[in-house]
Amino acid sequence: MLTLHNSLSRQKEAFIPIEPGKVRMYVCGMTVYDYCHLGHARVLVVFDMITRWLRASGYEVTYVRNITDIDDKIIRRAQDNGEPFTALTQRFIDAMHADSIALGVLPPDHEPRATEYVGKMLGMIQMLIERGHAYAAANGDVYYAVGSFPTYGRLSGKSLEDLRAGERVEVDPHKRDPMDFVLWKAAKPGEPSWPSPWGAGRPGWHIECSAMGSDLLGRHFDIHGGGQDLQFPHHENEIAQSEGAHDCRFVNYWLHNGFVRVDDEKMSKSLGNFFTIREVLERYDAEVVRFFILRAHYRSPLNYSDQHLDDAKTALTRLYTALRGMVAEEGAADWSSVHGTRFKAAMDDDFNTPEALAVLFDLATDLNRSRDPATAGQLKALAGVLGLLDRNPDDFLQAGPEGEGAYTAERIEALIQERLAARKARDFQRSDAIRDELKAAGIALEDSPQGTLWRRS
Repeated sequence: MLTLHNSLSRQKEAFIPIEPGKVRMYVCGMTVYDYCHLGHARVLVVFDMITRWLRASGYEVTYVRNITDIDDKIIRRAQDNGEPFTALTQRFIDAMHADSIALGVLPPDHEPRATEYVGKMLGMIQMLIERGHAYAAANGDVYYAVGSFPTYGRLSGKSLEDLRAGERVEVDPHKRDPMDFVLWKAAKPGEPSWPSPWGAGRPGWHIECSAMGSDLLGRHFDIHGGGQDLQFPHHENEIAQSEGAHDCRFVNYWLHNGFVRVDDEKMSKSLGNFFTIREVLERYDAEVVRFFILRAHYRSPLNYSDQHLDDAKTALTRLYTALRGMVAEEGAADWSSVHGTRFKAAMDDDFNTPEALAVLFDLATDLNRSRDPATAGQLKALAGVLGLLDRNPDDFLQAGPEGEGAYTAERIEALIQERLAARKARDFQRSDAIRDELKAAGIALEDSPQGTLWRRS
């Protein structure tokens, strides 16, 4: 049985869907004012992996991942650029989609945008006011009254008193309590706005996910996910909003992936160790980056460094090398086999991808020994569940620079032919020189019964 770590209970629990055979999952997506960074890549890949495993386990999954396309950062960036905020957000939505495709991330079933759900948000805010959980202030803002929700803080594990004592909250004379948070922001000159019963304005950040989730998945659904940084206050506020408005449990299981660190320091712009997905993909194959993310358990910190990416490339190369020259049997994974049973047990244990990947390497070892098409098929089928090893091995092993002055595939093949001719002529000095030249360029040769194979090392 699938077990997963529920952030709400802080322990592993057996997964029991609300509706047998079906899973409804919501994940907080990106705020689109800039290119996606490595932290976003982790969210994209982790919840893609979770969705793939749920579907491989026989569940019918409805996966929602939202887009925040209106907030303070978006407005400021658009104003600085002198462009409409809609042009800014569309440009970065397109970039996010391109990054996702490169990383092998399947599209969610629904990808709602905040600006499309303002009407739903207004309806929920009105409901909260009527139920005594929200109030309109004199300045045109609407706030959630945190004190009206007795269990506030249970996701973060802190009482309201602890949060009041520990949080530095900017004093706002319009709030009844410093912990209250905004649901609707009154319009400022020059900012985008929508009409509302409380005057022109725009929604606060937290309300959008409550409105989208309940509209697309129902008032009570199975799984809500996101990065660890969203656990408080965003997800805490979502619970208060949704349960305050609907008077029922909001979500059964909360999943949070760990932080990305760079050389053992938390990734941040202030430290200058901040990398976009695009910057990383200029140096590393996208499948290597996906493999690197999946090598760590999704709840653990992920430490980014060149060495760790190089190690991931070496490991993935080993798997593709095992498949090279094989005609793998097509078909679904054999879950009754020793490897299939181990892989399933690992993934059913809170999506333990490090152990699942270890199974792939054991299969690769067997394949190197047996050269059995069925073993090759099992390796590809199990890896495919994680979104890996779906390319022709040579496409991965020989991928590399093709620009001017580079060792292109054609140039390498010509040198291999020249080396073969030199060996036939017993000109071993020239033969060795060509091998050394290619080795210095990062190209490894392998003489096999099928001829001379090459890969970029």
